[in-house]
Amino acid sequence: MRSSRPTQPPQSPPPSRPEPPAPVRAAVVLSALSVALLLLVALEWHPLVSFDRSVADTLHDSAVGNPAVTHTNRILSDWVWDPWTMRALVAVVFLWLLRQGERLLALWIAATSALGALVQQGLKGAVGRERPEWPDPVDSAHFSAWPSGHAMTAVVTCGLLVWLLWLRGADPRLRTAVLVVGTLSWVGVGVTRLYLGVHWVSDVLGGWLLGGAVVALSVVAYGRLVASREGPSV
Repeated sequence: MRSSRPTQPPQSPPPSRPEPPAPVRAAVVLSALSVALLLLVALEWHPLVSFDRSVADTLHDSAVGNPAVTHTNRILSDWVWDPWTMRALVAVVFLWLLRQGERLLALWIAATSALGALVQQGLKGAVGRERPEWPDPVDSAHFSAWPSGHAMTAVVTCGLLVWLLWLRGADPRLRTAVLVVGTLSWVGVGVTRLYLGVHWVSDVLGGWLLGGAVVALSVVAYGRLVASREGPSV
């Protein structure tokens, strides 16, 4: 009698390493770009400084020659997209989430907004970059130049709102609308700061990159915190 050999089940190939989720990749890329730009600004890299000066001179000439456009930019920059307007929006969302019973999420969004402000002010003090100076300024601003607080606060606030709507499964049309308005806001406020001659291009770019990095890191950390609280899935 011929003995039968036990059949071996086909071996499946070893599982491939999972691809990092989008927020992790975004956090790494945005953080790396922020550090690279910070180094170029701190070292006063000549091509960057020349580009900043060229753009600033061109926009300042336009602002001086177009007072009506300049006035509109001041309204948008100092009122509509002012950092305190953005923080007030975060405060409204914070209170709304508390009323919905989302205490952890409310505190997380408020803490992320506060962290963005601390990072911004800390870097301003550490870098100590001078703002553009003009014999005929059309606006004024306080503190150091890098990074732009208006640009960074707008990205942090709008990014948090878009993430919150996605997290809560809001209607896609609402998410799209907020994404469009948010993008117009953080791009628009950066343009107004340049047009008013109170920031260099690299200041605004630094605010955008750092704001995106703060939001991405916050999203990653929140996801891991929630996963650890819920425990491993069975």
